[in-house]
Amino acid sequence: MMRRLVCGALLACACLGAHAHRFHAGITDISFNHGTGSIEVVHTYMAHDVEALLANLYQRQFDLSDPQDEAVLRKYVEKQFYLLAPDKSRLPLRWVGVTSNVDTVVVYQEVEKTPLASAARVHDAVLSDFLPDQINTVNVNRGGATATLTFDRSKTEQPLP
Repeated sequence: MMRRLVCGALLACACLGAHAHRFHAGITDISFNHGTGSIEVVHTYMAHDVEALLANLYQRQFDLSDPQDEAVLRKYVEKQFYLLAPDKSRLPLRWVGVTSNVDTVVVYQEVEKTPLASAARVHDAVLSDFLPDQINTVNVNRGGATATLTFDRSKTEQPLP
């Protein structure tokens, strides 16, 4: 009887964990900073998803406050997310940094001294190569008006509105 009770409790705990994280999503905000004259990009992802991706790729735990571990995330994000100019060349997205807590990982990038009009397309495949149901939302703020794009495994590149 005690064995059944313990098994039941373990199953209940496992179900709670699955219930708490039923969707995989990322949000990216793209805007122009008039003060710096730069395009700013801010990505927010669920920490659990980023940790699972990195552990899967490298079979170890990561500490994003460690510069070497941050460099691994940087390499991944720069491969999976980029902005394209009208001639389809990549705009030079500069890594500004990353912050993380138990819930989220926030990545900061910028294209220095470049107007938002220089970006014609966005490619966003962050985490969708790892999580089949990953949905990434990109909000583009142009002069106070915000347009939203949605990316998933089947749609990784779109024109900027």
